[in-house]
Amino acid sequence: MLSRIMDELHKFATLENVFEWDVRNWSKALSFWEEHMRFTGGPLDCLDVGARNGGLSLWLAQRGHNVVCSDLTGTEKSARPLLERYGVAHNVQFVDMDATALPYEGCFDLVVFKSVLGSIGANDDIRKQQRAVDAIHRALKPGGKLLFAENLVASPLHAYFRRRFIPWGNLWRYVTIEEMRTFLRAFTSVDYSTGGFFGSFGRNEIQRSFLAQIDELVSDHLIPQNWRYIIYGIATK
Repeated sequence: MLSRIMDELHKFATLENVFEWDVRNWSKALSFWEEHMRFTGGPLDCLDVGARNGGLSLWLAQRGHNVVCSDLTGTEKSARPLLERYGVAHNVQFVDMDATALPYEGCFDLVVFKSVLGSIGANDDIRKQQRAVDAIHRALKPGGKLLFAENLVASPLHAYFRRRFIPWGNLWRYVTIEEMRTFLRAFTSVDYSTGGFFGSFGRNEIQRSFLAQIDELVSDHLIPQNWRYIIYGIATK
């Protein structure tokens, strides 16, 4: 019993490091990815785009995959401490690079990103967002997969609170579901889902976790898809 409790605590701690904010809602992406694909065979070659503190790199490296952890600047300084703490930094390369001009072609089995396109499209630059997705497509091997989780435009209420209370709320270019479909049109298949509504309004993680339970019980079933604030899925090259 104690061993099982410790395993659950460790799993939750890892999820907090992977997703950092509104963990209960954003971690649905992880469940979706694991449900819709199988990590079989040997280690995969993976690229984490816009890694920030390295959460998704941690998730991949813990499974024994080879990971390139990338961000625009300061990647190693930001991400190495977390990966060192979990003892997996030896499976990870830290590289600074622009997501709209990735220097790879046909190199990776997996590319992952979370909450990246909004900042790339700052000041309403939808073309940069498309360039980033196109660069990811080029970087993948044939049959490779993009695992994505991104902030949606969501409801008018979300738009109001972002403008009023989020410092970068007026700069980010939040995407719509239709725009994501357009960005991913070069892929042979795309599977996705959406989730989250109330969780984004919590002032701390305890509040967000409580509100995310309401999302699970109510919002993810009754709220229209285009009012939910997270889209996550898998696109196959």
